[in-house]
Amino acid sequence: MTVVAPAAPAAAGTESDAPTPSRRSGGRPGIPAALGLVPFAAYVLCFLALPTLLAVASGFFDDDGSFTLANVAALGDPVILQTFANSAWLSALTAVIGAVIGALACYALIGLEHGRVRSLVDAASGVLAQFGGVMLAFAFIATIGLQGLVTLWLRDTFGIDIFAEGAWIYGLPGLILPYIYFQVPLMIITFMPAMGALKPQWAEANLTLGGTRRGFWLHVGLPVLAPSFFASLLLLFANAFSSYATAAALASQGSQIVPLQIRTALTSETMLGRENLAGALALGMILVMAATMWLYSVVQRRAARWQR
Repeated sequence: MTVVAPAAPAAAGTESDAPTPSRRSGGRPGIPAALGLVPFAAYVLCFLALPTLLAVASGFFDDDGSFTLANVAALGDPVILQTFANSAWLSALTAVIGAVIGALACYALIGLEHGRVRSLVDAASGVLAQFGGVMLAFAFIATIGLQGLVTLWLRDTFGIDIFAEGAWIYGLPGLILPYIYFQVPLMIITFMPAMGALKPQWAEANLTLGGTRRGFWLHVGLPVLAPSFFASLLLLFANAFSSYATAAALASQGSQIVPLQIRTALTSETMLGRENLAGALALGMILVMAATMWLYSVVQRRAARWQR
């Protein structure tokens, strides 16, 4: 009987196993994976970075093209400061209300055993979070406007006139409800993953060690969810602070918030020669947004540790 010696195993690290310089893992030969970012980088450059740079740069020049700091100095004007205060107040109020309502909705959805309801709410939140502008303003005018359906129903049925003190819906208070309308769905979208990161094993371990439900939320649940909650709160603040279309369609008179003040600087006939003030206002908004997004990134990095 002839015994055939087994073939020697191929040595690790031979030339046949080594990757060739012309082939990338998971891609075509000779094509760097970074080339896939070129369309996105071109989009960001053309439609975000370049317009932002031009808008901000315009604030440092006058109508004759000469360099000036007068527009930037106008940010210290009491009227401009009040406008920024109004924007900050409106954004903070709607962000807090939207965050609380959205977090409670996420808690309720986590407790549901049927996935269809959660899927439906997730899908509706994705749509409603982007439902703004003229459509949202018209919806509120038709519902609770001066001649809205709910307004007339309350007046004719119960004798309640919600506009007895004035047409508040067309002023700064009238922006609160529309902003909350799209803040709550956005909170559900951003906060739901954090709620899903709460592992059932943590609650079981708490009960096994003799803990209570209150103790679990006090010592485990809330500390874990707090970074994600505050990160979502900052995102809601930034979302409201930068919103323009809904406010422009609903509050057509006056410039109570910064985006409307920018519109006034560009289009008002009473501010001729001050169009470049819009660039300085845009600079102020960018500084506020940059600070908010920096805080968001710091808090989000802490929150990401519990979502792995």
